[in-house]
Amino acid sequence: MKDHIINILDKGRARDCNFEDVRKMFNLFLEPEKEYDIKQKLFNDLLSEPYISAEENLEIESLYRKTWSRIRKQERKYRYFNFVNNIPKIAAVLLIGLITGVMIYYFYNNQINNPIYYSVHAPRGSISEAVLPDSSLIILNSDSRIRYSIDGESGIREVFLEGEAWFDVAKNRKKPFVVHTPFYDVNVVGTQFNVKAYDCDNYITTTLEEGQIILESKGDFKLAEDVVMKPGEQAVLRKDLRKLTIKEVNTKWYSSWKDNRIIIVNMNFSDLVILLERKFGVDIEVKNQQILNLHFDGIIKNESIIEVLKIIENTLPINYQVIGQKIEITSKN
Repeated sequence: MKDHIINILDKGRARDCNFEDVRKMFNLFLEPEKEYDIKQKLFNDLLSEPYISAEENLEIESLYRKTWSRIRKQERKYRYFNFVNNIPKIAAVLLIGLITGVMIYYFYNNQINNPIYYSVHAPRGSISEAVLPDSSLIILNSDSRIRYSIDGESGIREVFLEGEAWFDVAKNRKKPFVVHTPFYDVNVVGTQFNVKAYDCDNYITTTLEEGQIILESKGDFKLAEDVVMKPGEQAVLRKDLRKLTIKEVNTKWYSSWKDNRIIIVNMNFSDLVILLERKFGVDIEVKNQQILNLHFDGIIKNESIIEVLKIIENTLPINYQVIGQKIEITSKN
């Protein structure tokens, strides 16, 4: 049995692995009785590196315990979802392929002072989680990606974001945490906040739940001064006008997506279409331009795309039909 587990792990982490290899590897982590053998295999790979000290071994052990605790939480949280359809989501939550690689590169990076960056991607229709070695948590919304380093070029923790992510940053005043967006940087000490910065959207939105963050100028976009945000505030940058506004909001409305719950308040239909395409990984074509001027309020929880469309159809003057791989929406008039 132990050799069988080792074989599955080796295949699932190989560069030429296929979907079935990865699926089998993920399934191992959902079987508690295999925990010991999985741990031994990962640790044997990691601790065979000659440059890892006894003190660093303790840090690795601590990271392993935190990661496995999160595995158990997320397995319970997502147990009612179809497993195969949520492979990308569970992959980032468990950090299976990264537990060994991240830690090896982390300690090797300390030796050569050459920052190394890692990437996490949440495809359309999925949500992914990443636990950084410092225990900071990043949850990526669908069609989002990050590139991060725990020891960037200036010795800081930094994340380059494309899309939307929610952050719970571990406090470390000696090592600042910076989130880079195309227009401004978000400087953090230790806090919870949400950043929405999709390339195709006309707005970049930063919403602060706890702690304090500072928005700083970047590139050719210059703020009159750094913006210090307080909990309950949201910064909205309109790209075309290059104008930043600050307002007070109910922050839970803007981060509920991470709990598989989306609150929609007076959203115009064109933005709603983009949201549904990202969340469900579908393509939607609106046949009548006047439909895009409609607005919708509602809450999406565990509904399927068809269930959501039926709700919208009963609320707004639209019809929908599924044609091949596309959803077409037309006006009832």
